[in-house]
Amino acid sequence: MAGMTMPRRRPGRPRREETRQTREVVLAAATELFARRGFDAVGLREVAAAAGVDVATVSHHTGTKAQLYDACFGRVFAAERGALEEATARARTALEAGPGEALRALHELVDVFVDFLEDRPETTALWLRRWLEPQRHAELDERYAAPLYRLVAELLTAAAATGALAEPTPHVTVRSLVWAVHGHVVALAAGGGSQARERREFRAFVHRFLDGLYGS
Repeated sequence: MAGMTMPRRRPGRPRREETRQTREVVLAAATELFARRGFDAVGLREVAAAAGVDVATVSHHTGTKAQLYDACFGRVFAAERGALEEATARARTALEAGPGEALRALHELVDVFVDFLEDRPETTALWLRRWLEPQRHAELDERYAAPLYRLVAELLTAAAATGALAEPTPHVTVRSLVWAVHGHVVALAAGGGSQARERREFRAFVHRFLDGLYGS
């Protein structure tokens, strides 16, 4: 985190852009800390030190620690939603082309999700910390997890309605895939083998899983 410092303002630089960049630096630092240590073990002073700003700056941009925690989830949610919405839209279009194209589009959608979490392992770590205490901060699930689950579950429901595939329990399928990918990201973080091989083998497993569910 030593290289993560607040950008200095240059003459003529718009203050709004400076504010946006400073907030991003604070949220990135806080996300990494919360992901590694959980909500209770992180203080605003630690976030400020990691971001290279003072505590007043952290409070100005994010409010209380609880509000900062919420903003960290909002940040990773926005990035994940951006990736998944585009792939989901392509998959919906593919439904009109028949089962083969629908299945191909689902493979692409899962690849997008796996790529996203492999590239941003702090997303998995942040959520796992949250789920270790399921009764605390439960509102985060409804705001930042449930919409993405519904996005994909509704796609599977639409695919079943058109006859492109058979899917009696889309919510179970989505939940199972999500947890499988999170587990894969944890395994990568733990190390102990070739990451390239682990990535290839997991990707092959996911595609076999989809083919087993929906292939002819």
